[in-house]
Amino acid sequence: MSQVSNSWRAHFRATLALGLPLVGGQLAQFGIHMTDTIMLGWYSIEALAAMVLASTMFFVLYIVGSGFGWAVMPMVASADSADDAQAARRATRMALWLSALFAIAVIPIMMAARPILEAMGQDPSVSLQAERYLRIAGWGMLAQLPVVVFRSYLSALDRAGIVLWVTLATLVMNAFLNYALIFGNWGAPELGIRGAAIASLTVQLITAVVLLVISARARPDHHLLIRFWKPDWRGFGEVFRLGWPIGLTSLAEAGLFSAASVMMGWLGTLQLAAHGIALQVVATIFMIQIGLSQAATVRAGRALGRRDEAGLRRSGLVAIGLSASVAVFTVLLLIIFPGALVSLFIDPSDPARDAVLAIGITLLAAGAVFQLADAAQVMALGLLRGVQDTRAPMIMAIVSYWVVGLPVSYVLGFPMGLGGVGIWLGLASGLALAAILMMTRFWNRSVRIASA
Repeated sequence: MSQVSNSWRAHFRATLALGLPLVGGQLAQFGIHMTDTIMLGWYSIEALAAMVLASTMFFVLYIVGSGFGWAVMPMVASADSADDAQAARRATRMALWLSALFAIAVIPIMMAARPILEAMGQDPSVSLQAERYLRIAGWGMLAQLPVVVFRSYLSALDRAGIVLWVTLATLVMNAFLNYALIFGNWGAPELGIRGAAIASLTVQLITAVVLLVISARARPDHHLLIRFWKPDWRGFGEVFRLGWPIGLTSLAEAGLFSAASVMMGWLGTLQLAAHGIALQVVATIFMIQIGLSQAATVRAGRALGRRDEAGLRRSGLVAIGLSASVAVFTVLLLIIFPGALVSLFIDPSDPARDAVLAIGITLLAAGAVFQLADAAQVMALGLLRGVQDTRAPMIMAIVSYWVVGLPVSYVLGFPMGLGGVGIWLGLASGLALAAILMMTRFWNRSVRIASA
């Protein structure tokens, strides 16, 4: 490894070159969901609350299954760095197999969402609308999980720019379909929340087909689709062993926020709607951190393939520095412009607007508290995945989010009477502990790859 290629400037430029398209892709992908949320918020507060519940259930299931797709990123990055086309093909194919099997297993859960949501104490009418959404959008799991695989594969090959342009195109398509089908514009029927579901499903299917074609042509020497039906049990096992801890780690964090949504639902429909809006704002900005984390995963995976310990250390520090800078900017944004951010999601003529706006502003103030911790934990996860260390972070996540974060949220929110702000401060405690544990592991253990 030459001094130039391993210089600080080289790592900074390489991380940005990969990270910016990944950030853009994450923002565009999240924008598809945000379009649903904004337009349903304009349609009605009840539809927005139902969307919060429905998207929470879909996302929890999706995030578990996406672990197999995310496993492709470090595996292909490492294989490509070592010029091992067979390993890259094995990981990608078997991730598609595992993704399809998982989707088939969880779709029935979404088809019966109403009794599940009601059993968790949610309003029956809101639960019914959430089920109507999932009975359509739930089938998108068969497309959405393969999309994760294709995005990971292309990103590992430094083709993240292609993913960005595809996602931007589908974002525009989703906006047009939502505008037509939710409100009944341009001669389309007014379908409300079901219109949002149809739009999302359509976009997911088109994205999966387009990325399939692009992936198959990106590296012809990988032969991704030749004898695709032929099992590769060794590759299946490798992806499964790396992927299931990633999925459960993501579930631990997503489940924490989902549990927070359930607790907000106990406080009332207005609180749940405000929580959904505040969560959308924070999560949108967080897409930048996820994109940078994914860039760190690819860079770490390539260092692993080369057995370049010094390069891993330097690229890790660069990625962490970029992530911290974004977190500081986010804190300032949430403190200075909370009202403007929340008001984007609410119809000005809605009678509940002022109440939802007031609650949302206080939640964003609480959300500003955990930005640095959240950035640190997701960056540590990205670096650990890059060196294919996933089981220990899974345990750390479960302890941090569920043994610490969730109980603190409940105690602050209910027995101590802080309501929604207390719930969000509890989230901050879990994220902070995860950041400390995972960063410590990366620098003390996983960075030593020379003999891995």
